Amino acid sequence: MSRRRARRPGSGRQRLRKGIYIIPSLFTVGNIFCGFFSLVETMRGNLDRAAVAILVAVVADVLDGRIARLTGTTSEFGKAYDSLADVVSFGTAPALLAVQWGLWQKPMLGLAVAFLFLVAGSIRLARFNIQVSDSHDFTGLPIPAGASAIALLVLVSPGPVRDPYFLWIFAGFVLCLSLLMVSNLQYRAFKDIDLRKRWPVTSLFLIAFVFSMVVFARSKVLAILLAIYILSAPTRVVASWIRPSREIREETDESVKTPVPEGGPDDQDTAADHPA
Repeated sequence: MSRRRARRPGSGRQRLRKGIYIIPSLFTVGNIFCGFFSLVETMRGNLDRAAVAILVAVVADVLDGRIARLTGTTSEFGKAYDSLADVVSFGTAPALLAVQWGLWQKPMLGLAVAFLFLVAGSIRLARFNIQVSDSHDFTGLPIPAGASAIALLVLVSPGPVRDPYFLWIFAGFVLCLSLLMVSNLQYRAFKDIDLRKRWPVTSLFLIAFVFSMVVFARSKVLAILLAIYILSAPTRVVASWIRPSREIREETDESVKTPVPEGGPDDQDTAADHPA
């Protein structure tokens, strides 16, 4: 007579829970794979494939965080593991891609600029890990956005740059991305979008939209959207500078336009004290 082992109550739920915890890590592994594949394709000279791999890594990075928050499986291990994956996919891979695409013309300068991008990205990730995550904004440009900027620039013009004058423009562009990543500018994080309340219709549509934008959209369209996002924080700061100066100017104009009675306020008080 065969004996069946009695199942412990809740054992099936525990296995399901462990399986759910693995799902975000699978996307993180996919993120690392895309970064590794981008490095390999860059060394082989396939710069367009390397750029696409970085963009796919961005999708995997977005999905692993969203799925972890959606399923309630966020953990300190997942946060640290995700940061290590980001260093590979959004730090090392785009830095090497930038060197092979245009910075190779000036080896010492190119390596220095690419290394500064990698260091700035790693600092950005380290600062993100120690900050409180309840804010709706990012402090500094997110490293996936910086990596995507380089990847989209390569996709717009896949061939290696041979114009020596454009080298300085591209080097300045990479340096600006590095400075934005370590700056204190506030970028929208879109964390206030609650997928749990809209699951499964809106969240599935959002995931499909992000995936289709990367796979099917034109690189120029994605570059324009990313440029708007990158310039949003500096534009907000400039607008905050202009607004107070404009208000001060308007108050000054109103004070100038206000008529002052003849004789001044002192004469009016004297006349009131000594009536005729």
